[in-house]
Amino acid sequence: MKDQQHPTGQQDGPRDLDGNPVTPGLPMAMLAEVTHRCPLACPYCSNPVELVRAASEISADDWGRVFRQAADLGVLQVHVSGGEPGVRKDLAQIVGHARDAGLYVNLITSGIGITRDRLIELDRAGVDHVQLSLQGIRPDMADRISGHPGSWDKKMAFSDWVTEIGFPLTINAVVHHQNMDRLPDMIDLAERLGARRIEVATVQFHGWADLNRKALMPTREQAAFARQVVNAARLRLRGRLVIDYVPADHHAIYPKACMGGWGSTGLNVGPDGTVLPCHAAQSIDWMRFENVQERSLSDIWHLSDSFNAFRGTAWMPEPCQSCERKTVDFGGCRCQAMALAGDARATDPVCSKSPLHAGVVARAEEDAAATTAELIYRRMKKGG
Repeated sequence: MKDQQHPTGQQDGPRDLDGNPVTPGLPMAMLAEVTHRCPLACPYCSNPVELVRAASEISADDWGRVFRQAADLGVLQVHVSGGEPGVRKDLAQIVGHARDAGLYVNLITSGIGITRDRLIELDRAGVDHVQLSLQGIRPDMADRISGHPGSWDKKMAFSDWVTEIGFPLTINAVVHHQNMDRLPDMIDLAERLGARRIEVATVQFHGWADLNRKALMPTREQAAFARQVVNAARLRLRGRLVIDYVPADHHAIYPKACMGGWGSTGLNVGPDGTVLPCHAAQSIDWMRFENVQERSLSDIWHLSDSFNAFRGTAWMPEPCQSCERKTVDFGGCRCQAMALAGDARATDPVCSKSPLHAGVVARAEEDAAATTAELIYRRMKKGG
């Protein structure tokens, strides 16, 4: 299947893998990964194993063109991310281009390497909102998971500057085997920092994170505990703190609706201009992805093989095709199907209706029991 070619449908409209016509909607949000460079070494990093090097990053002016095309396409907000976007010296220029295009700008950052003066500069350039990642609720845990000594103190100082300048703040807390038991403290910390929202995201085993399955896979008991904590906190903090939750799908009955349906509401643009339907799509090794330096964003969204491949429901196999949930979870995650079933068109194996589900659960429980597994840190080599 790796070398299989699929029709683009450019002669008579977009079509899916089976040649069925599809009608794309319009995207609301875009993830702009302006770099893969990062001062942290998080073992749960979901970026590809092979990172885009600095020499291949598109320029700030290129990003300006992408933002204008995105706004014309219907995008309303852009999430400027990485890696760590703060490593780009031209970040304020990139943000300014997004603002000039009329986009709402959310800066997703580790807070490492962005000074108070630079944060003021980014405010003036047009950042509307800041999303800060946390790797733990104590200095020892945060520094150990991030692989960056002193990261906790830098993040706390950064959060103070965010509050001082007046940005709305979201805390991004990736939870896993080694910190999920401290989830109540993470939610309390987000409240103390004045966050308006916390995203509790159970680690997704794509990219580099897959190398750390045995160290990071939560147990079934931890997953149940996390859901109880989130449900209780949502009631307690209603009107004060919004809690978004990405559950531990290896222990779920049904899969999550990845991206709200493939190619339906959002798109990603990588550091080199590669356009993806989702963050981990490059793990589908037979799929070809197009680049904004060679084709317009509108053409890629409407006509490319990659975006049309899994749109709608006609492509779905059984049991998805006959399932009453097919327009709820859209067959689950295509990248996860590729990783666990070896076939991106298969039912997501975390679904209880998949014939592979029992094996996936057994492997997850085996991984979660490996409590002595060492963390494998992600570090970009010099020159990256």
